[in-house]
Amino acid sequence: MTDSDKPIVISAPAPRTLDLIFTPQARARLHAAYAVVEADPGRIADLGDDILSKARYIVGQPPLSEGTLGRMQSLRCILNVESNLVNNMPYDVLFARGIHVVTTGQVFAEPVAELGLALALDLARGVTEADLAFRDGRELWGGEGNLTARLISGSEIGIVGFGDLGRALNRLLAGFRAHVRVFDPWLPPSMLREAGVEPASLETVLSESDHVFVVASVTSENRGFLGADAFARMRLGASFILLSRADVVDFDALMAAVGRGHILAASDVFPDEPLAPDHPVRRLKGFLRSAHRAGALDQAFRKMGDMVLEDMDLMDRGLPPLRCKRAERETVARMRSRPVNVN
Repeated sequence: MTDSDKPIVISAPAPRTLDLIFTPQARARLHAAYAVVEADPGRIADLGDDILSKARYIVGQPPLSEGTLGRMQSLRCILNVESNLVNNMPYDVLFARGIHVVTTGQVFAEPVAELGLALALDLARGVTEADLAFRDGRELWGGEGNLTARLISGSEIGIVGFGDLGRALNRLLAGFRAHVRVFDPWLPPSMLREAGVEPASLETVLSESDHVFVVASVTSENRGFLGADAFARMRLGASFILLSRADVVDFDALMAAVGRGHILAASDVFPDEPLAPDHPVRRLKGFLRSAHRAGALDQAFRKMGDMVLEDMDLMDRGLPPLRCKRAERETVARMRSRPVNVN
C-alpha cells in the first residue's frame, strides 16, 4: 500500500512527540497503516485541502476553528495525548458531526496515585525531614524521631474527585484498611459505594480526614474552591496532598495554613510552572514539594501510543473508540486546566 492509499493522520502532539508516546515498534505500525503528516499545532489551517479533506485522525490537541473543521470532512476522531481537554476547539460542532474527542490521560492515573501515596507516607512518617536531619547530624533516634508520626493504616482518608486518578488511588489505599470518604459532585452516590468508598460532602471530607487527597480536575465551577475556610475546617495536623492542578486551591491560603502549623501539605503542582526561584513555598516548613513529575514516566507515555493505535483500529472498522476516554458533551466545555509545557 502506498502512502497515497493510506488514511491520513495529522500529527500535532506538542508538547509530546511521536517518539515519546510510541515505542519504535508501535511507531512502525503507525506508519505502516497510515500516512502521517507532521504539523505545527498552530498552523493546521495552513495544510492544503488535499490533506485536510482526507485527514481521518488528529493525534494531538491543536487549536481548531470551525472553518478549519469545515474543511475536514473525513475527520473521525481527535486523540488528545496531552490529557487536558483545553477549550480551544468548537466541541459543539465536533459532537454535532459525530467526531469523537478522546484523551489518553488515564495512563497517568496509576503513576500519579503511587507518588501521591508516597507523599502521604512521607508526611505521616517524616521521611524526608528525618533524612535531612541525619545528613546534618541532627537525627533523633527511636521514639524521639516519631513524636509527630502517624499511621495511614486504619486512618480516616478523604478524596476530592473520583475520576481515573481517584479510583487508582483508592485501589492503592485498599491495603491500608483505611476508611475512605469521597466528595465528587459529578458522580452519583451509588457509583461511589460500588467502588467501596463512602460518599460524603466536602465539609465532611475536610473535617473528618487525617489525610486529604485532592485529585479533582479544574472546571469553570471549582477554580480556587479550596481556600482559607476549607483549610481551617481540617483537623489539626492533618495532611493535604494536591495531585491534580493548583488552580483548584487558593495557594496562598494553603501556604498560610501550613505556615501557622495547622496542617501539613504536599503538592506535585503549582500556580506557575516552573516555579520562581524566590517563591515562598520553596522554604516553607511542613510543605513537601514535587516538580510536577508524578505522571511523567516513560512507561506511561508509551502506553499512549498503544491506546491510540487500538482505538484507530476500532474506528477503521466502524466501531467506537474504547481504549481512550471519550469527552462528554455536557462537561468538556467546563474544563479549565492549563496545558502543560514540559513533559
